[in-house]
Amino acid sequence: MFPRRSFRLYLQLVLVVTASAVAHAAAQPAASAPASRTLVLDGLGKGTAPLDGEWQFHLGDNPAWASPNFDDSGWEQLTADKTWGAQGHPAYTGYAWYRRNISITPAPGASPDVALLVPLIDDIYEIYWNGALIGRLGNMPPHTVWYWNVPPQIYNVGPAGNGVLAVRVWKGALSSTDPDNLGGFEGMPVMGSPEAIAATKGNMDFNWISRHQFLFGLTSLYTLISLLSFLAWLRDRKQWLLFWMGILTFTPFYELISGDLRLHYSAAILLLVTQMGIQIREVSQWFVLLWLLQLHENARIVRFTRAAGLLCMIIGTVDGSLFFWYPRLISGTQFQITDAILTFPLIAVGIVPAVLVAYAVIRRKRLDSARWVVAVFAFLNATIFGIQNITAQGVRYTHWTVDARLHSPLFLLGGNPFTIITIIRTLLFLSIVYAVIRYSIAERHRQTGLESEIQNARELQRVLVPETLPKLPGFTLTSAYRPAAEVGGDFFQIIPLEGGATLVVLGDVSGKGLRAAMAVSLIVGAVRALANLIPSPGLLLTQLNQRLYGRLQGGFATCVAMRLELGGKCVVANAGHPAPFLNDEEISLPGVFPLGVAPTSIYEEVTLELTARDHLALYTDGLLEARNASGEIYSFERLKTLFATRPNATQATEAAVSFGQDDDITVLTLTRLPAIETTAA
Repeated sequence: MFPRRSFRLYLQLVLVVTASAVAHAAAQPAASAPASRTLVLDGLGKGTAPLDGEWQFHLGDNPAWASPNFDDSGWEQLTADKTWGAQGHPAYTGYAWYRRNISITPAPGASPDVALLVPLIDDIYEIYWNGALIGRLGNMPPHTVWYWNVPPQIYNVGPAGNGVLAVRVWKGALSSTDPDNLGGFEGMPVMGSPEAIAATKGNMDFNWISRHQFLFGLTSLYTLISLLSFLAWLRDRKQWLLFWMGILTFTPFYELISGDLRLHYSAAILLLVTQMGIQIREVSQWFVLLWLLQLHENARIVRFTRAAGLLCMIIGTVDGSLFFWYPRLISGTQFQITDAILTFPLIAVGIVPAVLVAYAVIRRKRLDSARWVVAVFAFLNATIFGIQNITAQGVRYTHWTVDARLHSPLFLLGGNPFTIITIIRTLLFLSIVYAVIRYSIAERHRQTGLESEIQNARELQRVLVPETLPKLPGFTLTSAYRPAAEVGGDFFQIIPLEGGATLVVLGDVSGKGLRAAMAVSLIVGAVRALANLIPSPGLLLTQLNQRLYGRLQGGFATCVAMRLELGGKCVVANAGHPAPFLNDEEISLPGVFPLGVAPTSIYEEVTLELTARDHLALYTDGLLEARNASGEIYSFERLKTLFATRPNATQATEAAVSFGQDDDITVLTLTRLPAIETTAA
């Protein structure tokens, strides 16, 4: 039997040895890792080394897993060149960890500093080296922020040595179009000197740019067409086809900025912007088809397209905003259910292009080849997107490969992949260019014809509006004519009659351009033919009305006719025209229909006696309806004040033009002289 004191000494010795062994084991983590699980990077110099082989992997989350002392021997092994969804954990979302024991020995003379290049990791990650955080991308829940489609990231590891590289990953909920093979590493990480890692990243970025050259070039051309379309639309706001063409051709640039340039913005923002861009692209395609197929005059089709477009924009915006709510306000399951529910109406409205094209075919719309070519490729583009959208829904359950094939390159050209989507977009662009060229040629012909029409109307109007006034015994006569457009519809004639009297006719034809000028020529020709045969102003207007009825193509003409005698007698008849002013008072004339409205209209006459200094002013409604910037018209009150000053025709016209001309203005003034004199101005 041991003595009691010896037993106590023996027990103390055993406890000390045991504690020392445990502490030594905890202080030597590298020794506890099997050599087969340690990645040896021996002689690491100016080059790089991939972190290939098997990584220790575990689902869930525990901050202790970042520690180099943690025993991960019971974890499963995955490689970093594929996602965890492709390695036995399909559709898994949430937290997971990767760990790798690494032994780094720098080459003789090489810098001991080591950098890490990390390709895309889905979705948020933190990187630890020997328990210390050396880098992250995004913020873990609950203040979740992650980035979408970002370029590879570089992190500084520090001096070379032995250690454990631990990667904490959080994968967000899957959307309705996500496959089940997502999560974690999507490419092999690489270690090396900072210079070598920077060069490797530069090569990767250059290769990425090289593969997207055609996309950048095509997008630039689309943007140019968009700019030209908007400029052309601003010149003529009635050309809504140009407006919608401008929006449609702008969407590739919008999509490039929001998703393809790998900008370092929150995925929630980019996905919302991208989703809205997709809906803008689709809706603009519908309206381009609506105008190309000349269906914009069909009120029912327009209402259908507008309603579908509004529904598409609202649902697309709500669907894109789900990433702002998850996971703070809604769970992953609620996110997926809501996403699926909102997707169904978006798929349903995808039939709009088919409806428009089918309706145009049924109606047998006769369109030029350029419009049909654009319509065909716009329809194909929308159809491809619809097929892509439909087949991608629930792909992790259906395992359909249609969407993947649509995005798979059919061939490479200069390193640029060409998918069927790229080809359709290219053909759509070429068809738009073809349509723009045809439109430009047609527009040039139309412009030439319009210029010729305006010139003809000008020549005609020179005959209809006298450039020089005849001498009128006993009166001072002035006139002014100011058209609001190239060619107006105002006219006046001063015709000497047998016996010394004078016929004065002033009027206004509805409409503008050559059509109005032709109507004016008809009226002036009839007035000159009837002047000496029917010297009575009332009977003259009656005969004019009968001749014009049914010949003004739905238009009309207002007119005032006046017969002046040498002694100052004045006989006036009116056909719906503003009554003349005598000094500062408007002459009271009976109201009658304008010329060309009713075939049985009779025009009564009013007789006046003009005395010395009396001022008589005839004018068209452009003087009365002059409108300033605030929308206020010139009005009868201002007109009365103006004529009280007894202005000549030029002064009256300039007063209205200064106020704000809105229509053709013609003014004719006659002032009775004290004695019979022959004068004209």
